[in-house]
Amino acid sequence: MTALTVRTLGEDEWETYRDVRLSALNESPEAFAATASGEKQIEEEEWRARMRRSRRLLAENEAGDGVGIVSLRTHSNDEVDQPYGELFGLWVAPSQRGTGVAVNLLEALLEQARKDNLGAVLYWVGTDNARGVAFASGHGFRPTDYRRPMNPASPDTESTEEIAFVYPITTDSEHVPSAVIDSRH
Repeated sequence: MTALTVRTLGEDEWETYRDVRLSALNESPEAFAATASGEKQIEEEEWRARMRRSRRLLAENEAGDGVGIVSLRTHSNDEVDQPYGELFGLWVAPSQRGTGVAVNLLEALLEQARKDNLGAVLYWVGTDNARGVAFASGHGFRPTDYRRPMNPASPDTESTEEIAFVYPITTDSEHVPSAVIDSRH
C-alpha cells in the first residue's frame, strides 16, 4: 500500500471537502441521502457552515489526492451525561477499497472522539448493507435495537432500514440512551 495520510480539514478547506463529497455522491449515489446535482448548487457559506458543524477527516495518498472521507458530528443534550459522536458520510474511492483506507479513517475518527471526550460513537448502517454491517461489527461497533427508515426524504430509495451501531469510548457508554438517538431527528 502506498503512503496514506489522514487529517482533519479546517473550515478554509471547504473546497477540498466539497470536491471529495461530490466525487462520493457521483460514484455511490445510493449510499447517501443527498445528490451530486443538488449539492453542486450549494454556495460557499453553506459549505463553510458544514465544516463548522462536523469534523471532516480526509484520507490522502502520496500525491495529495483525496481517496476517502468520513465525518464526525457531536450530539449532546440535557438528558445525557456525556456527548456522543456520530460517524457518517464514510466513503473510499473505488481504486482504494480493500487497501485499509476505511480502517485508517475509522481509527483516526475514533482517536478524535477520544480527544473530544465523547462517550461513544454511533454509526447508522443499512440493514441490507452486508459489507457495512461486517465492517462495523469487525471494528468494535455493537448493534443496538434502534432502527430508522433509510433516506426517508428520497423518493427513489426503496423502503429499507438502518440500524444504529455503537462504539463505546468510555466504560459507562455500553448502552446508548434513547435521548442520543432521538436528538438525531
